[in-house]
Amino acid sequence: MNIAVVGGGAVGVTLAYELADDATVTLYESDTIASGASGRAAGLCYTAFADRRDARLATRALDRFRETGALTDCPYVWLARDTGHDRRRATEIREQAAQMRAHSLDVTTLDGDQLGDRFPALVTDDVVVAAVAESAGYVDPGQYTRLMADRARERGVEIREQTPATLTAAGDVQTTDGRTRYDAVIVAAGAHTRAIVSAVAPIPVKPYRVQALVTEPVDRELPMLFDVTDGYYLRPREGGLLVGDGTIPDEQDPDDWDRDADEWFRAAASEYQKQALGTSWPDRRSWAGLCTATPDGDPLVGELASDIYVATGWQGHGFMRAPAIAERLAAQVLGESWPAFDPTRFDGDESFEIVEGMDVE
Repeated sequence: MNIAVVGGGAVGVTLAYELADDATVTLYESDTIASGASGRAAGLCYTAFADRRDARLATRALDRFRETGALTDCPYVWLARDTGHDRRRATEIREQAAQMRAHSLDVTTLDGDQLGDRFPALVTDDVVVAAVAESAGYVDPGQYTRLMADRARERGVEIREQTPATLTAAGDVQTTDGRTRYDAVIVAAGAHTRAIVSAVAPIPVKPYRVQALVTEPVDRELPMLFDVTDGYYLRPREGGLLVGDGTIPDEQDPDDWDRDADEWFRAAASEYQKQALGTSWPDRRSWAGLCTATPDGDPLVGELASDIYVATGWQGHGFMRAPAIAERLAAQVLGESWPAFDPTRFDGDESFEIVEGMDVE
C-alpha cells in the first residue's frame, strides 16, 4: 500500500511514523519540518476536557508524549477572577471540573486562598474559583515534531521537504515533478489544507492569528495557567515563561499574514504578568502563529472522499492531541472505523464566526 501524507507538522509526521510499518509512505512538506503551526505552538498538554471523547484522546496523547520522553509534567490551572462578567465562567469551571472527575480525571476545584496556598507564586486575591488538573505537562513542539520525523525516516518514510503538493480532482498528488497516484492520501497541512483539497471537496476551515512570547529567565516555579477572565495562558519555557493569547478572530490568508507579534500584545502580556504574578519579565522573543477554526469548534478528521483523508481545524488544540489523533487516523486509513470527527458533516461552504479554542464555553 502506497500512502502520501501532505504536511510536515506534528500530526503529519506522527501519521507517517504510525503508517510506516504497514505501508510505503511519502511525506510532502512545502517548507521544512515543523516550520508551520506546529513549530509555533504553545506546547501545553492536558487531559482537562469535559467531553468524554476529547478527554480520552487527550489522555492517550499525554501517554504517547510520555513514551517519547518529550513531556515535562506540570499541573494545569484554569481560573476565573472576581468580576461580574465572569460569574458565569466561574460556574462553568465548577461544572466542568465535576464532569472531568466523572471521567476519572484527577481534577481539583479550589478557591483563591486554597490556590494561593498550593501555588504561592500566583496572585490569587481576586480569584473566585480555580481548577487544577494534575495529569498535564508541556512539550517543545518543534523538538517533538523533528523527533517524530527522524523516527519516521528510520522506519523508511521518504520525507520530501521544500516540496509543495496539492491534490487534483482525481485525487492524485501534484508537485512540480508531476502527478503521482497513491492508494491513499492524507492532508494534514494546517491552514493550507482547505486549498490543497479544494479540487476534491470544499471544507469549512478558517485560519486565524494568535500570538505568544517567551520571557527572560524567571526566579520561581509556576504551574501552567489559563486565565479565562483575561484570556491569557502561560507555562514554563526555556527557563522563562511562555505567555500567549493575542487572538485576532479574523480570517487570515495562509500565504500572506504577519508572523511577528504586535507591539500591543507584547505590552498587554507584560501587564498580565504583573496582574497574575505580581511582576513581569522582559520578553526575549515573540511571534504569531495560525490556528484553524471550524463551524462547531471540532476538528475535521477522517475520510473526505474515497481514499482522501484530512486532519485540520484544531481550534488551538491540535498539537496537544497530535499523537492520539494520528494513531486513530492511521488505523482508519488501514481499515478501522472511526467516525469521531467526520469531515463530511458539513457542506463545506458554511458561513460562521471564528471563536477561539481556549475558553470554558
